[in-house]
Amino acid sequence: MLERIKTVIDSLSKSERKVAELVIAQPNLVANAPIAQIADLADVSQPTVIRFCRSLNCSGLQDFKLRLTRSLVSGVPYVHSMVSSDDSAHDLARKLFDNNISHLLRCRNELDTEVLERAIKVLSNTHKIEVWGQGQSGAVAIDAQNKFFRLGVPTVAYTDPHMHGMSASMLKPGDAVIAVSNSGRTLDMLRSVEIARDAGADVIGITHSKSPLAKRCNICLYADTMEDPDLYTPMITRIVHLVIIDVLAVGVALKRGPELIDQLEKMKRNMKEKRVRGHE
Repeated sequence: MLERIKTVIDSLSKSERKVAELVIAQPNLVANAPIAQIADLADVSQPTVIRFCRSLNCSGLQDFKLRLTRSLVSGVPYVHSMVSSDDSAHDLARKLFDNNISHLLRCRNELDTEVLERAIKVLSNTHKIEVWGQGQSGAVAIDAQNKFFRLGVPTVAYTDPHMHGMSASMLKPGDAVIAVSNSGRTLDMLRSVEIARDAGADVIGITHSKSPLAKRCNICLYADTMEDPDLYTPMITRIVHLVIIDVLAVGVALKRGPELIDQLEKMKRNMKEKRVRGHE
């Protein structure tokens, strides 16, 4: 709920924004206060408090309080705690862990499970999987390749725009692409996706819901995050993307059944030869 308020606060009226700011600053107080006290602390009328609740798709104040309380008991007290130069190691750890947990919970709650099921079905039946990502998303693409090739599906990761651009034109119906992008606005990625779709491949996007990439994919799993602008690298988005990849990989593993388990056991036995004995 605190995450949602942060998302919509700029679209609220001036008076409703006062209520939003009060909730963000003192969520536990608002969760337990009567409407008269909330209105008084926010310096607004009681009907404004109700309008604020309805702006968040709640039926009224009690519904809002119930959802807010559930958010608070999830154990994520900070939503967008900005890091600062005088933060201690303890502060940094808490803020970064809490921000990641908060975004993961939000992504989990907003994930369209029907779309997820479609993506798993496509990846379970495809001839091969190509994973594309540039820059930071390239690291996610490589991680995806490491997971999916173990499932018996020919998989390759391309982090260079020239490479996935050339490969896109060689795809066929029955092939699948996972296109990973934080911004979803990279021109090379968008063009490669268009070529892949024209070739008949299924393209699964992992990106922001309002991005150009999201509109160009057959299937899209949204990762809507708001990064701390004081961080130079979008860390939270990378974590969310990696978890979505994990969900897809586990889903494909379950679909492929007992035959895959035998393959994984054989792989595990082979890997034992590369480890120091006596430390299993």
